[in-house]
Amino acid sequence: MRPSKYRRKFGFLLALLAGTGCSTSKNFHFTQTWDCEPSYNTGVATQIEYPNVQSCLDSEVVATPKPFTLENPNDLQTRDISLDEVIQMALGSGEVLRTLGGSVVTAPAGTRTMLDPAISESNPQSSVEAALSAFDAQVVSQLYWQKNNRPNNIAVNPILSQFQVFSTQEDAAVFNFDISKRTATGARFAARHVINYSYPNTPNRLFPSSFIGWFEAEYRQPLLKGAGVEYNRIAGPNGGVGQYGGVLIARINQDISLADFELGIINYINDLESAYWELFYSYHNLESIVIGRDGALRTWQRVKDFERVGFTGGDAASVAEAQASFYQFDVNLKEALTGTNGLYAAEQRLRYLMGLAPTDGELLKPISQPMEGEIVFDWDSAIHDAVTKRVEIRRQKWNIKRRELEMIAARMNLRPTLDFLGLYRWRGMGDHMFGSRNSVNEFETVYQSILEGNYQEWQAGWEFSLPVGLRQASAGVTNARWNLAKEQALLKEQELRISHDLSTATREIARAFALVQSNYNRYSSDMQRVEARRIRVDKGLDNISFLVQAQQQLAGSRSAYYRSLTDYQLAIRNFHREKGSLLNYNLVNLSEGPWVGAAYQDGTERGRFFAPRSNPSAVEIPHPVSSGAFDPSQVGDQVITNYEISD
Repeated sequence: MRPSKYRRKFGFLLALLAGTGCSTSKNFHFTQTWDCEPSYNTGVATQIEYPNVQSCLDSEVVATPKPFTLENPNDLQTRDISLDEVIQMALGSGEVLRTLGGSVVTAPAGTRTMLDPAISESNPQSSVEAALSAFDAQVVSQLYWQKNNRPNNIAVNPILSQFQVFSTQEDAAVFNFDISKRTATGARFAARHVINYSYPNTPNRLFPSSFIGWFEAEYRQPLLKGAGVEYNRIAGPNGGVGQYGGVLIARINQDISLADFELGIINYINDLESAYWELFYSYHNLESIVIGRDGALRTWQRVKDFERVGFTGGDAASVAEAQASFYQFDVNLKEALTGTNGLYAAEQRLRYLMGLAPTDGELLKPISQPMEGEIVFDWDSAIHDAVTKRVEIRRQKWNIKRRELEMIAARMNLRPTLDFLGLYRWRGMGDHMFGSRNSVNEFETVYQSILEGNYQEWQAGWEFSLPVGLRQASAGVTNARWNLAKEQALLKEQELRISHDLSTATREIARAFALVQSNYNRYSSDMQRVEARRIRVDKGLDNISFLVQAQQQLAGSRSAYYRSLTDYQLAIRNFHREKGSLLNYNLVNLSEGPWVGAAYQDGTERGRFFAPRSNPSAVEIPHPVSSGAFDPSQVGDQVITNYEISD
């Protein structure tokens, strides 16, 4: 038996594959050896390269001077700056919302920027414009030429035993133009024009070549599933079970992105205020240590004088103790100046948040005075604002609204598909495509034949489909119900968490103010104590160790006072952060920018064709998604009363 041609070809391919190419060695290990030359990937494609991008280095960053180390701040040029000025400069310094604990270098994708709302609004997949594009008119057109040459199994003259293969040859062309439009009710309108040209070699034809064409209009209207403005606003005309990409969903996604942007601004202001008041504390902490060091130096010099003249308290032990106290202050001074939480580090953190270079020859110095009086506020108003107007609450309520709309669309997907379909067509045929009208021959041109309307067709009917059991649609309803329940549970938990956080912030204000009072009194007492000890030492009534200890406690109490005063400012900030009024507290207002001029011009031109409704109450309007604009300045006013610190 002779092998088939397919078997012979297959054997040839096996032999070809076995005799060519590179083969592996017999012993296979993790470091596999190859008999052929190394591939392109091992030498070129796998090597690390530097990307070629258009980027310019910031001249201020490249020309950054050497950072401050142990320089005396008194010898440096300072720049007085207020908290309001810091916030204003920071918000206008760039597009990135910087954070103190951010990871913009290692994970830049997670960093919020001022461009995020614009990116979300222009997203070609999920933005409002993307959802509206599903209702845009679609124009589709094709034009093809082709040559057909097909053999046919036909006997030319079987009686005379004349057999010949007859081939069908044809020159053909097809033109199709279609324009369609979807409406908010789910309906689809389409207008279509088709021209077919044929020039075959078949006999018995009226014309050697002919044009066949038609105009047709089509209308399809869903009556159950996919019908109605409400469904198409939620799911969109191309939506389905679990797929909700309508205009309302896109609009909610945009509002969520705006809430995320607002949250980023709040966190940014929060970090700016923290850095500002920490720098304020660093200055006063350094000043406290400098005062203590200078006092310790004077004490050391006085004890040495006592030793030289043989006065009481001028022994070697007292000199050594005073000297040790001075150097302890000197160590603390260097740490307060260049340490991790020192003055220069705190000033650099504020510079980074403001978008400034690490150093520019000037030293930023806060001049805003802290609040020293007690704050009295209305708790009922504060808790109401916190659980209703905080940006996190508004964002979560948008999530709930989205889930509610998805539930409505999911229930509508339980309906069967029932579409009404209508089509009307004017058909014609002609010897030519264009030409003058021939009253004798209606087939002179294809357009004459079509427009005379002698050949008209129509079609009307219903299309019905129903998946038995509705398993997918039922699962979609169940899933939408659980998603809604989850978002509602998260909202309740957020409200509970916020109430706890606001309570903590309230208690922190009271604690911080009490510490301000106590540390101030402690500071005043330590100043009197140092002066009293110095007098007793000068009179030889006390040992020098009592004065050294009093000086150290004075430096500590002065630093503790400014630490508690700084914590009090941060506690006030935390209270406004938890209440949702931090932006209003810092005089920051967020608003959307104006539209481009073309949008206003387009609205003016379109508005000329809008006529007022004669009976507005009779018009059915869909239920609104939102209840109006949110004004941050309407968050409950803070009642503040200042009290003097008691001695």
